[in-house]
Amino acid sequence: MFPSPASHSSPLRGRLSRRDFIVGAAATGILAACGSSESDTTTDGSPNASAGDSAAPITMGSFTLVQRFPQNVQEPGPVRLPISLGTDTGALVQDGPATLSAVVTDADGAPFGERLVAKRRDVEPGPYYDFRTEIATPGIYYLVVDGGPEQGAAFQVMEAGTVPVPGPGGALPPFDTPTFDDARDVDPICTRSPEPCPFHDLTLTEALASDRGVVYLVGTPAFCSTGTCAPALESIIDLQSRYADRYEFVHAEVYTDDTATTIAPAVGAVELTYEPALFITDASGTVVERLDAVWNEAELTDVLDSIS
Repeated sequence: MFPSPASHSSPLRGRLSRRDFIVGAAATGILAACGSSESDTTTDGSPNASAGDSAAPITMGSFTLVQRFPQNVQEPGPVRLPISLGTDTGALVQDGPATLSAVVTDADGAPFGERLVAKRRDVEPGPYYDFRTEIATPGIYYLVVDGGPEQGAAFQVMEAGTVPVPGPGGALPPFDTPTFDDARDVDPICTRSPEPCPFHDLTLTEALASDRGVVYLVGTPAFCSTGTCAPALESIIDLQSRYADRYEFVHAEVYTDDTATTIAPAVGAVELTYEPALFITDASGTVVERLDAVWNEAELTDVLDSIS
């Protein structure tokens, strides 16, 4: 199935409820399963199975494809398409093959480009495979995985310049994110437990004014609608010391307090309708990579090492 495009002209700002934010995330296609006759996700876009559930081994050809990427934020150029394998009950497959092969087809089912191979990336609440390709023309496409559903997983590449979320080649706008010294009416400024993360010493504005690149995470470990924000944050914490000479690290929460009912201004500043999102810039503040929805430490290491 292909989710209806969400409006990209109305960013999340002000008093937007947690439910509205989750619905927005689900509408963009995060964890929307394709190729199954049954519902593989809950109404908030999360897997029906709990994060700790372990799926029994399955036969290639009997799985569903679970999209781990948001819709309506891909523009012509490099495209990242993380997917997971799911069972017909909606559980994420925990022990899938080490690699998957796939091809991208156009809306008429005609394949184009090179065959893609992605390796399994292990992370909670379930492994994923990060397929990457290059698409120059806007339109509707399908990621067809060998042994998977015949139609594959649908995704859309938008017209250049129509995606409000900053992406590669665009500028990351400065914003005064909450810090330990000035919470800016956000409490708590970090929902990581038991201790807040160390990425609240500088505002995003201050980080962008430095002579380094910036690694900027928007996501909420405690209230994440996709279950991936906490492991995403931990991956950044684990890598901070390795890249401290090249990057400033900043984190912003999604909600203004622990009731998770009001969206924090940081979300509207980058016009997000999904979480988490990781923006990586060069020293000029230009986004060189954006990781959406799910990643692990190994993929983040690959990305940071690939940036000169």
